[in-house]
Amino acid sequence: MPGWVALLLIPAAALAAALVQARAAGLPGWVPGAQALHGSGPALASRTAVVLQGLCALVSVVGFFGLMANPVGTARVLSRWGGYRGTVRRSGLVWVNPLLKRRPIDVRIRHWRSEAIQATDREGSPITAELMLVWQVKDTARARFAVDDHGRHLAASAEAVFCRVASTLPCDSFVTPGPSLRDGQWLGGELTRLLGAEMAPVGIAVYSVQAVGLDYRADFADGMRRRRLAELDAGTREVIVGDAVETAGLTLRQFERDQGMALDAEFRALLTRDLVTAFLAVPTPPSPPSPSSPSSPSSPSSRTADEDRTAAEPPTPGSVTAIPLEDIGGGLPALRRPDVPLSVTEPSAAEPQ
Repeated sequence: MPGWVALLLIPAAALAAALVQARAAGLPGWVPGAQALHGSGPALASRTAVVLQGLCALVSVVGFFGLMANPVGTARVLSRWGGYRGTVRRSGLVWVNPLLKRRPIDVRIRHWRSEAIQATDREGSPITAELMLVWQVKDTARARFAVDDHGRHLAASAEAVFCRVASTLPCDSFVTPGPSLRDGQWLGGELTRLLGAEMAPVGIAVYSVQAVGLDYRADFADGMRRRRLAELDAGTREVIVGDAVETAGLTLRQFERDQGMALDAEFRALLTRDLVTAFLAVPTPPSPPSPSSPSSPSSPSSRTADEDRTAAEPPTPGSVTAIPLEDIGGGLPALRRPDVPLSVTEPSAAEPQ
């Protein structure tokens, strides 16, 4: 009950004890009105006076020792002889039966950050993370009597739930895009749902669980970073090669349309390979000439001899020869195999002559 009731009963019991004393044996002479109180009515027997004074003293003692100041945000779980007798949630000065055992429990909304938790994802990679929890005690009786310490029980349950969720998905999706533990919104929602179900029998409400600092274990992180870079590099190379092949095909189709030619399949494959190789070739800077053997410009006679020797050599089957621009009437330079003839298509009437 409210504490002010006990505060009123204590002085009232003291006043009643004084009146009983005045009617039984009288009050000391220095008390004002002591003689008037003693002779105003029939005197009480000494035994009756002792009983009444004992009752007044008992009321005063019970009222005084039952007073309790309960701070805001704290509840008191009452028990007696091992049984639950109720919970006091009223704040301020309250009176409680002094024979009951009062155990305080914090019912405010609190947050807790765990230590680094070790777990393993679906691919077997060791990961670590810290959990940030927002929780509150809802049922004080269950929180006090269902477990020895609801705080330690919450920490152990959070670790178990995180290990269970971490084993369902990989930490990162390198090869194919898909769900992973890096999705913080999904991971937080799943942890909150599972941990809330785990703590409901203990009388604790879990409002939010977030994984903070999710990463691979220190001795495993470098290898996973190298793997991630390799996967990204492989994906980039695949995109570049695909673009090069597509560009080569567009170039050949443009050349056929401009020149009015239809290249056979084998020659088209060779041209596509050469164009893709040219697109993907990495230019190398020319090496500086050696000071000991300076290169002298070749004379016109030596260049003419080289050209004659090249022209005299028979073409190798499968080799590609460049046709000069003036020989094909404009457009892109063509590459031709000497042993494979080109099939020339006559321009249609719709095409401009």
